[in-house]
Amino acid sequence: MIGRVLALAIGLFTGLAASQGPEFAQQYRQRLGGAIDEMRTVVGRFDGDAQASGLSREEAVSRLASDGDPLVRRQGEAQARHAERLADLERQRRDLAQAGAFERVWLMREADPTLARATYLDFEPAWPATVEGAVTGGAGFLAGWLATLLGARWLGRLAPARWRGRGATRRLRSA
Repeated sequence: MIGRVLALAIGLFTGLAASQGPEFAQQYRQRLGGAIDEMRTVVGRFDGDAQASGLSREEAVSRLASDGDPLVRRQGEAQARHAERLADLERQRRDLAQAGAFERVWLMREADPTLARATYLDFEPAWPATVEGAVTGGAGFLAGWLATLLGARWLGRLAPARWRGRGATRRLRSA
C-alpha cells in the first residue's frame, strides 16, 4: 500500500518536472527574441556608422582591428563578435521556429549558454497547456511511477527472507 502511494507521489512529481521542458524552451525562445532585437540594434548602429564612412562592416572591423590603439582594436574585435553572435542567435531562432513541438525541447541542448543560464535564473515553472506539455508530463509520470514500483520490487527481493514475511505473519496472528 505504501509503495503504491509512494509510486503515485513520485510519478506526479516526475510528471510535473518533465512537463517543464517545453515551458523552459518557450521561455528561452522569448528571451532569445529579446536578445536578437538588442543585438540588431548594436550591430545596426555599427553598420550605419561604417556606411556613413563609406565602409562595409568587414572593412570597418578590419580598420579598427589594425589600429595601433589597444582600445580601438578591442572595439573592432567586439564588433566582430557582436555580428557573429547575432548570426548565431538568428540561426538558432530559425531552427527553433522550423522545429516540431517535441524537437524544440531537444534543440535546447544547442542553446546559447548565456541565454540559457539567464532563462534558468528567471524561470517560472508552469504547466504548459500544449500537447507537448501534456505528453512530456504523462511520460514523466509513467517513468517515475514505473521506476518506483520496479525499484521497490527489486529492493524487496534484496531484503532478508525473515523481513519479507513479517507483514504476512502479523496479519495471520491477528486474524
